[in-house]
Amino acid sequence: MIHRGPELGMEIPAMDVTSFVFEHAGDHLDRPALIDGPSGRTLTYAQLLTAIDSFAAGLHARGFGAGDVLAVYMPNLPEYAIAFHGANRAGGLCTTANPLYTANELGHQLKDSGATLMLTVPGFLEVAQEAAAHAGIEVIVVGEADGVETFESLLADPAGAPDVSVDPAEDLAVLPYSSGTTGLPKGVMLTHRNLVANLIQTQGAQEVADGEVVIGCLPFFHIYGMIVVMNLGLRNGATIVTMPRFDLEQFLELIESHKVTRGYVVPPIALALAKHPAVDGRDLSSMKTIMCGAAPLGADLAQAVTDRLQCNVTQGYGMTETSPVTHSVGNDPAKNKAGSIGPPLAATECRLVDPETGADVAPGERGELWIRGPQVMKGYLNNPEATAATVDPDGWLHTGDIAVVEDDGFFAIVDRLKELIKYKGYQVAPAELEALVITHPSVSDVAVIGVADEEAGELPKAFIVPSGEDFDAEQLMEWVAGQVSPQKRIRLVEQVTEIPKSPSGKILRRILVEQERAKASAG
Repeated sequence: MIHRGPELGMEIPAMDVTSFVFEHAGDHLDRPALIDGPSGRTLTYAQLLTAIDSFAAGLHARGFGAGDVLAVYMPNLPEYAIAFHGANRAGGLCTTANPLYTANELGHQLKDSGATLMLTVPGFLEVAQEAAAHAGIEVIVVGEADGVETFESLLADPAGAPDVSVDPAEDLAVLPYSSGTTGLPKGVMLTHRNLVANLIQTQGAQEVADGEVVIGCLPFFHIYGMIVVMNLGLRNGATIVTMPRFDLEQFLELIESHKVTRGYVVPPIALALAKHPAVDGRDLSSMKTIMCGAAPLGADLAQAVTDRLQCNVTQGYGMTETSPVTHSVGNDPAKNKAGSIGPPLAATECRLVDPETGADVAPGERGELWIRGPQVMKGYLNNPEATAATVDPDGWLHTGDIAVVEDDGFFAIVDRLKELIKYKGYQVAPAELEALVITHPSVSDVAVIGVADEEAGELPKAFIVPSGEDFDAEQLMEWVAGQVSPQKRIRLVEQVTEIPKSPSGKILRRILVEQERAKASAG
């Protein structure tokens, strides 16, 4: 059974993403486009457009052109938007790199992407230079560093920005890296059409209003921050307040001081908003909408944030490979459904498929989510095998996520295909247990995995970050047992100081699994 979103209502324009994002910028040239949160440094839309053309002109003067790749290895700063759109304006594209990467990890991306130039900041320079040396490329720094060309020195007369021709359906706009459903990070080829289509689709669900103030706390190197925060905000004339790194106190301060109206977050931030005492006494009344993505947000936690902040908390779903959004709950609180990722976006088709039989499942039953639409990637760079394993010949992208759909057409992500726990033949979803356990007052954070057991196959084990010193593991297991069926009971508990997570907030269960396997082999 194919579940379809509504009609798009318009043709996807044959435009490059930079032209599309700034199509209406002339209507608000004096408005702040980007504000650096820590310093207050501000770029208006007029200044941003000039800087983009200046950067494009400087790149063009260096011979950077059609198909060339600029690596961006830095935190959220106003210059991120200049780099992203300046590279596109010059006819090339960006590959965006995780600021937490080691030199080896960064070097792999530089070589694999074919980057010819890298932009970074002084604090990241040592790693950047080591990686760049291996890849044989130059480094440019935003700021000052001895012996390194600066971003400012690269800016040229904006009149020198080249007049480039782009094929939106074929030419790449950005090359982020993703592990996909399995394996090492791979370059995700996203075209101008992919991004333009998804900006239209996401706006249809999110309805970002002209002049909103958006908090840019999610990393712009990640597709969620890059498209849904930075580019959707700029497309709609928003002011984006950027944060180089997430700090809860600063996050709350910036919401207060800039009267932020919209926040895009990941579950760890939602958890802090629901439980952390730092929120007490803050005036967050300007915040009207919070959207959570990148990992499942349980219904109880979503409701806790709603109750505490008195704003609409919604959820969406997507992947780097889908530019990224495929599902979203809209802004209307009356149509919100806690714990749901919402219906498919416009022009998006999806199926739920039994991974063992390949047959579509009925509403209310679990199945792997498959996606088809104009936002689906062109493929993985130089990796036809991985592309074929992810996108089938009929254009369906196999997400590796397990979902259910109810009769109202709203979907919910219940787990990852590879992370389901098999307890005596029953499938147990870690995310379901995590969503329950996190509501317990003695729990600050939690991750659940399956650990090998001779009799049961696997036992659900919870790794708990306690919220206080009086944590009682036995009491917690009894509490969970009273609310779930027998196969879902937590059988083992380990206290930890931190849950391993990706920069986008996804729980890295594989790290915990590897640790458990190492313990088992050592013991």
